[in-house]
Amino acid sequence: MNLQSGNNTQTQVAQTGDQPVETILESELRAYCPPVSLREGTAYFTTYKKGAQGEAGQEIYQASITDVTRKCSYNNGAFSMTVAVAGRVVPGPLGKTGTITMPIRIVALRAGEVVYSKLFKHQVSIGDTAGATQFIFNDPNVTIAGKPDRSVQLMVGYDEGPTSGR
Repeated sequence: MNLQSGNNTQTQVAQTGDQPVETILESELRAYCPPVSLREGTAYFTTYKKGAQGEAGQEIYQASITDVTRKCSYNNGAFSMTVAVAGRVVPGPLGKTGTITMPIRIVALRAGEVVYSKLFKHQVSIGDTAGATQFIFNDPNVTIAGKPDRSVQLMVGYDEGPTSGR
């Protein structure tokens, strides 16, 4: 990899086999990529038997987000991010095998104003109730107009809707 000073310098990634050479501008390497964080109070949620919300021993499963990350790419007048979320689902006393749906929301704010918000219904297949099931989710379509700056905040979390009190 050849890095030279100056914003117009191009860097080339080594070519492997018949793969084309990817050109990366030095300005892209040095560009700001907003960090992603978990929104307070949204890193986990518990599903209970119908009518038994909050009762001990009535849990079907608890899902938690254990890690988040992002990757930025820069286009003319905008930047895009792929946001990735990793987590696990732990069956409760009433847990069973099958597919569950988790409400994952990704939000981007610029100077406190929402510039991107999307709720995903991510499905996870639970094949065993004896242990945790890990999952990975990603949204490759977070696009924000303008250049990235430090006023952009990116948050991820579970969004159970109005019944959750959040």
